[in-house]
Amino acid sequence: MNNTLYNNIERILAENDRRKAALDDGDAYDPLTGVECWGDRTLAAGCLVPRAVLDRYPQYGQLPRLEQEKARITEDFEFWCARCVKIRDKMNARVVPFVLNRPQRRLLGVMEAQRVAGRPVRVILLKARQWGGSTLVQMYMAWMQLVRHKGMNSLICGHKQATSKSIKRMYNLLLQRYPPEFLEDEKEPLRFTKLEGQPNVQEIKQRDALIITGSARSEDGVRGFDIAMAHLSEVAFWMSSTRHDPDDVVRSVCGSIALKPDTVIVLESTADGVGSFFHDEWMRAVTGRSDKVPVFVPWHEIGIYKKAVDDVEALWKGMDKYERQLWEDGRTLEQINWYHYKRREYRSHELMMSEYPGSASEAFATSGSNPFAREHLDRLEQDCHVEPVLVGDIQADGQEGREAKVNIRLVKASNGRLKVWELPERRSAVKVRYLVVVDVGGRSESSDYSVIAVWRQPTPDRKRAIVAQWRGHIDHDVLAWKAMQLAKYYNDALLVVESNTLTNEAARAGESDFIMEKVYQAYGNVYERAPGKLGFHTNVKTKRKAVAELIMALRDGTYLERDIDAVNEMRDYEERNGRYGARPGKHDDILMTRAIGLCIMSEPRVKRAMEYHSPDKSIIDDRWSAEPVR
Repeated sequence: MNNTLYNNIERILAENDRRKAALDDGDAYDPLTGVECWGDRTLAAGCLVPRAVLDRYPQYGQLPRLEQEKARITEDFEFWCARCVKIRDKMNARVVPFVLNRPQRRLLGVMEAQRVAGRPVRVILLKARQWGGSTLVQMYMAWMQLVRHKGMNSLICGHKQATSKSIKRMYNLLLQRYPPEFLEDEKEPLRFTKLEGQPNVQEIKQRDALIITGSARSEDGVRGFDIAMAHLSEVAFWMSSTRHDPDDVVRSVCGSIALKPDTVIVLESTADGVGSFFHDEWMRAVTGRSDKVPVFVPWHEIGIYKKAVDDVEALWKGMDKYERQLWEDGRTLEQINWYHYKRREYRSHELMMSEYPGSASEAFATSGSNPFAREHLDRLEQDCHVEPVLVGDIQADGQEGREAKVNIRLVKASNGRLKVWELPERRSAVKVRYLVVVDVGGRSESSDYSVIAVWRQPTPDRKRAIVAQWRGHIDHDVLAWKAMQLAKYYNDALLVVESNTLTNEAARAGESDFIMEKVYQAYGNVYERAPGKLGFHTNVKTKRKAVAELIMALRDGTYLERDIDAVNEMRDYEERNGRYGARPGKHDDILMTRAIGLCIMSEPRVKRAMEYHSPDKSIIDDRWSAEPVR
């Protein structure tokens, strides 16, 4: 080893020792004495106990030892866990006292901060693997039922009944091993008894408490009970269909829980891609639009994920760009070495990241075949949380033909399908150019959506941007006229319709392709891929070109997105057997309006006509009018 490399390795080892020492600070944690435990604590009877204990029991220091412990468990969850709770250790299957690990203590801190402040406990938990998030939540609810309150009912609802029962087994072990000296006036040990006629309901008679287990697949089984706490598990995997809607289940369950102190609602799950109910709820929490506090635990916060390093020089030289970034972010060599070896189990790094994420965006990663770089999507997402200036629809005095151009106007409606982030800009000397792209979906609620996306062209001081969007299910002739009206409203924009679906579905419905011809006759400024051929035709070649344009735009940061669903669709996009498409059960209709729009704007003839400094040019018949649209 040369001196330069040797000196560098020495510095690396010294920094690594400093990082390990910082992580080892948690070794002082002792829930029995209260050292390193959460909350406002004071020294009493040789232990650090929550100040609330002394407020409730001013003579705490003079009580016998057992009475002190009984008093302490009412306010000190961590002490109660270590003293009264037994769990089965996942690493060796032994039954051991429940001593919280570092991630569990952080989650507890979020929950206790709400409870101590007198607020309902509301959390959404994005889980990594093997750190006991579900265990912490279930034991917290058990603490409420067994120690703090009588007559308090709880619900455990998983994506399958087996998930709920697995969580309930933890509770059952707690009851079986509960120390008898901490029972109040109960003469019998705590145990579950089945409620007559209710196979999924267990009762703890001594505490007048019910534990209901259910699944999102049979939501009727969890209705009708007076519950104060709900543990909703693996929510990302809850079935979503016309008959099963996760939003309905959560609304039914959580809507019945009062907004009172000591009530608990926790939604938790590992991730399963984006665009799901759980992902939507996570994003609402992250952006402050939810009642729930978001909690995410990265893999490097979990103490078991480390591996001793035999050859520091070989590890250092073998690190790729991502692993070097782990070092820059403060990870230890032992953590990076574990990550380095664990990656070999997966066929792609993206699959590894989705199982062992270092960030929430990694957790929601889908597969290694996604053509869009995660960091590019993270950057694109930053501008997607601006509220629209208008939600509603577009209307005119007529529904079709030339009358559909008369008195075009936007109308507000809280349930409208149209979102507007920027109104059209009209200047005296020049006009900002716009492009309207239509991806045609099906008519029924179970089919793909139709999307109309309005693009603003770049100006010297701004990049191109999505400024409006309509999305929904609609008859194709109505869709075509609505798209024309938006194009007219946005400074007589060039109208681009993806023609495949329109042509094919119109033919199946006994219609003809006269729809686009009628729009063309009434409006004129409609994109032709070749003379006499209206619309953008999607095939293997044109789709690859369109997706390539989108990949480049994301890489170079040359367009501004406003709709988070567009980013979600990009995260769920895949390349399979040489073809692009959405993951099974996902959509790509919004994505295609972006890809097609960028592809059209790259065409030289369109690019020339839409130059910002050439306001009088148009592609067809000079249809960009200088008159403002009403």
